[in-house]
Amino acid sequence: MPRCPWATSEPAITYHDREWGVPLRNDRRLFELLILEGAQAGLSWITILKKRPAYRKAFDQFRPEKIAAYNERDVARLLANSGIVRNRLKILATIQNAKSFLALRDELGSFSGYLWSFVDGEPLQNRWSTGSQVPARTRQSDAMSRDLLRRGFKFVGSTICYAFMQASGMVNDHLLSCPRHRELTRMK
Repeated sequence: MPRCPWATSEPAITYHDREWGVPLRNDRRLFELLILEGAQAGLSWITILKKRPAYRKAFDQFRPEKIAAYNERDVARLLANSGIVRNRLKILATIQNAKSFLALRDELGSFSGYLWSFVDGEPLQNRWSTGSQVPARTRQSDAMSRDLLRRGFKFVGSTICYAFMQASGMVNDHLLSCPRHRELTRMK
């Protein structure tokens, strides 16, 4: 199958074929994906994919209520966990992001609805022929980043937000030559 050029080995191939670009509207899964995209900053996505099971275990299956209550002992436990990226700033950002997630959800009722509002609730259907055409950021990711930062989120720069939008199906950035592009065009 002709895939997008970044999906060349496992687990990236399976992730590409089953998850990347599929519209995601579950609050907790979106929270998980936002945390993992932030953890990826400065690293390869395949590194994070390989560590995803360890992240889920280390961070209580990404339950924001649990993570928001983490203390210094939890931070020390996470810094000692070789299964995740042991970066103190990223760990502290995850805790802060859980608190910000809960505040946002209390205010607006839905994390998903808030995030999807940046694309008017529908996936943007891009039509790229080559990987070099795919942007690293857009006006939508700029707006998402600014607002998340204003709400206290960390590790949510515009490039991270755009990668998050691609992964969560807010934008369809599969290349036209990739069969997934056509499949996902029909998904809402």
